Amino acid sequence: MRGARYFESSRSHELRSAAPPAEQKLWSKLRGRRLSGFKFVRQDNIGPYFIDFLCREKALIIEVDGATHSTEDEIVSDRRRESLLRERGFQIVRVTNDDVLNNLDGVCETIRSALA
Repeated sequence: MRGARYFESSRSHELRSAAPPAEQKLWSKLRGRRLSGFKFVRQDNIGPYFIDFLCREKALIIEVDGATHSTEDEIVSDRRRESLLRERGFQIVRVTNDDVLNNLDGVCETIRSALA
């Protein structure tokens, strides 16, 4: 498991087990190279952050945002987090729970465009 440390792997497992419905639904489209043949992992950690989905091959992060990402504190935290991830060479696509639950095909098309 790529030299995983116990806390990180147990926290990742905890996050995967408690995934909200939108993340579960998107994972059903991403897992097993189902989206354009690209491999995604979920709840991986990069630096101090756990990210929802990651395609390592394309350095693409997919974040599924719920209602907690709408407060001023969360927006500032998300900007700080995005800045660190972009500095490390990652591209980030943010989608909302509502988008995933009500427009999964559109979300998948957005991800495909980012992978191209």
